[in-house]
Amino acid sequence: MRFYAVTLTVILLDQVSKLLIQATIPIGYSIPLIPDFFAIVHVLNPGAAFGLLAAQAAEIRNPFFIGVSLLAIGFILYYRHRRVDDHPLAMLGLSLILGGAVGNLMDRLRIGMVIDFIDVHYYQYHWPAFNVADSGITVGVSLMMLTMILDERRGRHRGTSS
Repeated sequence: MRFYAVTLTVILLDQVSKLLIQATIPIGYSIPLIPDFFAIVHVLNPGAAFGLLAAQAAEIRNPFFIGVSLLAIGFILYYRHRRVDDHPLAMLGLSLILGGAVGNLMDRLRIGMVIDFIDVHYYQYHWPAFNVADSGITVGVSLMMLTMILDERRGRHRGTSS
C-alpha cells in the first residue's frame, strides 16, 4: 500500500505544482529565488530529458513519448508485483519512478509537452529546467542503482565468507 501512496504523492505534488506555475507565471518568465543559483521558471519541454527529440515533429514525438511512458508504467507495475516486495529500497525507487512517469505523461496528454519550472544554475551555467516528476524519476533511479550496488556487495560478501 505504501508503494501506491508514494506514487500518488509524487503525482499530486507534480500536478499541483505545474498547475500553480501555469496559473501564476507566464511562459519564459523567471523568478530568481537565490541569485545566480536557483529560480522558478515556466518552460515547456516538448522533448525528453535535456530536450531529447524536442525538434522532432509533434505528430511523431508525442505518440512516441506517450507510448514509451505507457510501456514504462506497465513494466514498473509488472516488475513491482513480481520481484520487489521483499526489497523496501527498490520498492520506494520504483514508486518514485512510477509517480514521475505518470506525472509527465499527464502533461503530454493534456498539453502535448512537459511543464518544467525548477532552474538550478551557477551564474550563466544552467542545468536544464526540471519538475517534481523528473525529480521523482531521478531519485527513484538512484535508489534502484543503490539497491543493485548493495545487493552486489552482499553477494560478494556472502561468496567470500562461505
